[in-house]
Amino acid sequence: MNETINLLKAHSSIRKYKDQPIEAEKIKAIIECAQSAPTSSFIQAYTIISVVDKSKRKAIAHLAGDQTYVEECPLFLIYCADLNRIKTSCEINHKTMLEGYTETFIVATVDATLAAQNALIAAESLGLGGVYIGGIRNNPSQVCKLLNIPSGVYPVFGMCIGYPDQAPDIKTRLPLDVIFKTDEYNTTGDAEKIEKYDSKISAYYKKRTQGKRSDTWTSQVSNLMDKPQRPHMKNFLEGQGFKMK
Repeated sequence: MNETINLLKAHSSIRKYKDQPIEAEKIKAIIECAQSAPTSSFIQAYTIISVVDKSKRKAIAHLAGDQTYVEECPLFLIYCADLNRIKTSCEINHKTMLEGYTETFIVATVDATLAAQNALIAAESLGLGGVYIGGIRNNPSQVCKLLNIPSGVYPVFGMCIGYPDQAPDIKTRLPLDVIFKTDEYNTTGDAEKIEKYDSKISAYYKKRTQGKRSDTWTSQVSNLMDKPQRPHMKNFLEGQGFKMK
């Protein structure tokens, strides 16, 4: 295999960072790589906000569920799906943007996500590590107010980046043939393979926590999905101009 594939397969989330600033040229390269990601119809429907202000960092860490590494990481980015700039582009050309369509919501969300993954891969290639912060969607309205995010824009997730001060083991992913199908969606044999996968994940957690944790993948997923998942998001998105029609 090559260096790129080895890098991708070596990914693990990093939540503890050295007290070492990230060089300006590396930050610039990371953002430029984000910009090089694919974008639907070339509309580039995303904005990246670097949060430097310590008081804002502290507030976001709390809003995201008291995730202290949001405060501690050298670089904290928030990736926003952004249709506001698209609306401005329409106005420049004396056209009226038809707002509130589900498709444009999907396009902007995907654009932001692709840019973010490019950025994280670039960071890892430079010896940095990071972790996504979906917890900013716990209180998205407050995050918008804090960062002056306008209508037509919403924060999809945050990202902590820094020089790693930990080296967690890589979590084994689901068996390849469970997630990779040919010609049709076929689940034959998947349940048995997932049960075997559960054993691997349980062993991973036992090793990582010295026996304090031993839950399986299916137990994690079921414990998560038998509860409402951020039910405020629908009203929030509608309030930000994403009507889903």
